[in-house]
Amino acid sequence: MNPWTRITSEPDALGESPFWQAQEQRLCWVDIPGKRIARVQLDGLQALGPVEYWPLTQEPGCIAPVQGGGLVVALRDGIYLASEWGGLLQLLAAAPYDTSKQRFNDGKCDAQGRFWAGSLYEPKDQALGVLYMLDGQGLHAMVGGVRDGVQQGVVTANGLAWSPDGRTAYWADTAAHQVRAFDFDAASGQLSNPRVFHQAPPKPAGWAWGCAIPYGGRPDGAAVDAEGCYWSAQYEGGRLLRISPKGEVLAEVPTPALCPTMPCFGGPDLKTLFVTTARHGRSDAELAKYPGAGCVWAMRVEVAGLPVNGFKVHTHKKLADLGIEPLPTRGANITNELVDRLRDAEGI
Repeated sequence: MNPWTRITSEPDALGESPFWQAQEQRLCWVDIPGKRIARVQLDGLQALGPVEYWPLTQEPGCIAPVQGGGLVVALRDGIYLASEWGGLLQLLAAAPYDTSKQRFNDGKCDAQGRFWAGSLYEPKDQALGVLYMLDGQGLHAMVGGVRDGVQQGVVTANGLAWSPDGRTAYWADTAAHQVRAFDFDAASGQLSNPRVFHQAPPKPAGWAWGCAIPYGGRPDGAAVDAEGCYWSAQYEGGRLLRISPKGEVLAEVPTPALCPTMPCFGGPDLKTLFVTTARHGRSDAELAKYPGAGCVWAMRVEVAGLPVNGFKVHTHKKLADLGIEPLPTRGANITNELVDRLRDAEGI
């Protein structure tokens, strides 16, 4: 018996970054190449209405709720704050990388209200992805980059999550088929003692893009449940893995798409497991076998997840504080003009 229920009828190109809004009983997520944010209210596994879409003009790598309401949105050229759905976006931090080759990807908030987002290096030939953290002092590069001429980052940042006690952080590099664990200092946000938490095998010899047969996959987005187990979406593997805090694979759950992208927990008891999936760029053979690719799916699980953490708005300089009127647009019609105006006002 198939345990999955299809939540959305219209597929996304690449669904990602789902999170559950408990007060509204609503699921939010992004469609990265589709350049939109989506949300739908649910009663159990049943949508209470159509999916609402918020169109953007840039790719949203990830989103997270804001404490007290609103969203923090990581777009290609920076991290923005929206006080309401579809509202004006205010720049919190400009992207510190070459936006022609990189963009923000997977991210979420820690229990202290700091927003974390990793970057993706689109040429995929160098490990230049960095894990960034945004707090009241600004945007900080926490892991990765180039130091002493040595690349210490990842190609594709993914799989960010924390253990229930907040003492361990997880971060994945999809291209390397690897999930890393770090000791996490909750007070400072510092990461230390990096180690391999889970290493997925390489693609088998002869496997080529377009093959509709899963090979096991590579780690994409992730979530942690109340028992501390790490749920990892295996892109091109057609499954989720539930991995113990010791790194042991306890269970694998087949998914109705070859490319699951990120799980999250929701529902009144946090025992509904949602997963976003990918459709963009997949082969005809794959889509024939997985017609629900790109849709959001849900199933019930026995162990509850953890409540989502919200972003704590600190003393970031807002446009109004700088005497700058926001561009008179709705949604995310964020242009280079807005970024330049904020940078000029701050003298950077």
